Amino acid sequence: MILPSHLTIKDDHLTIREHDMVALADRFGTPLYVTDEDRIAWNYHQYHEALTSRYPDIRILYAAKANGNLAVLRVLASLGAGADVFSSGELHLALAAGMKPASLLFNGSSKSPPDLALAVEKGVPVSVDSLDELHQLDAVAGVAGKKAEIAFRVNPALDVPTHPKIATGLATSKFGIAHNLIPAAYREALACDHIVPAGIHCHIGSQILSVEPFARACEVMIRIAAEISDIGVHLKFIDLGGGLGIPYHRSEDRAPTPAEYAEAVVPVFRKGIEAAGITPSLWVEPGRSLVADSTVLLTRVNSIKKAHRTFVNVDAGFNLLIRPAMYDAYHEVIAANKAGREGTTLCTVAGPICETGDILAFDRLLPDPCAGDTLALLDCGAYGFAMSSQYNSRPRCPEVMLRGDAAALMRRGETISDLTCTMQNLPWQERS
Repeated sequence: MILPSHLTIKDDHLTIREHDMVALADRFGTPLYVTDEDRIAWNYHQYHEALTSRYPDIRILYAAKANGNLAVLRVLASLGAGADVFSSGELHLALAAGMKPASLLFNGSSKSPPDLALAVEKGVPVSVDSLDELHQLDAVAGVAGKKAEIAFRVNPALDVPTHPKIATGLATSKFGIAHNLIPAAYREALACDHIVPAGIHCHIGSQILSVEPFARACEVMIRIAAEISDIGVHLKFIDLGGGLGIPYHRSEDRAPTPAEYAEAVVPVFRKGIEAAGITPSLWVEPGRSLVADSTVLLTRVNSIKKAHRTFVNVDAGFNLLIRPAMYDAYHEVIAANKAGREGTTLCTVAGPICETGDILAFDRLLPDPCAGDTLALLDCGAYGFAMSSQYNSRPRCPEVMLRGDAAALMRRGETISDLTCTMQNLPWQERS
């Protein structure tokens, strides 16, 4: 198995730098998410260096939906990142982390009136997804006596090589306005009293392992940018979205680096804006590629069952990591307490949820699995805890952050009391 550079094996145990995963599981309990702050910072610097070396005016907006823990957002804010936010909750968290309103973009295809009001109140630019939303935002800004900066989200009608549930730039997608209708949309925005067209935005999908689709999307965006500049739109930024994937299956997959992404996209961007005579900032929205490989999910083996296959039953299920059930996603599995040993037994790792689909990994070779082993699922920092639930009334697990030789909780584990704390006693059910 090929490990990312910050994971190593020492004395038969899996480690993140000098942190022993078995020791952390013993200290904090399982299931447990463990995140390496230093890896997040390293990933961010790869993007920043790759982009700024090719174009000086860039902004990295972290896709907050990937992992919304406040500690993670604070790490990225300290490095200079803004955020692509998809809800009022994500907006509040980004601001609480220290990000500036102007460094955010409020994205989404179905924003509520309170969402729009919050964006106007805080001065956060809005990625507008429809003409209906444009006029609602104009009205909200008018009531507040303010101007709202916007970008329209472009649907470039591009087919991309990824899972259909995370391909967002298809012509049939719910996201964005068809690219051929965008110039007319900007004309309508220019006629609004409380709207300032400031940018243009797209996002074509997630977990894309080729740079070619991003270059094609950039070509579409640059063409439209030139058209709308000619009708009087002053573009402060062009946001090309995120979507660069990671190699979940390292023995088979290869993901482009940020440098390869920048090499493919920035020349297209520069050539286009120079031809159009404009100098906008270049915005990008990485999420998964910033945080996914920073995190492992540790889970204890409860029992071994030999049936039509060998089931390794663990204490984490799709309540904590839904990607395998939802997307047939692959995560490498390592026996953290036997990490230096060869796999001998073909196993299927199954969770404790009352669903047939609660399988975290099919047909993996593990070394002599037994109850009490600690397994580590790799690359869980994106869309892991962020998509977790309390299904089957299971409290969600704690999250730990590592920095240097320090380890601390960045989210405590939930308790049974947390399951009921928002529930109300109905007056007709109260006992005398």
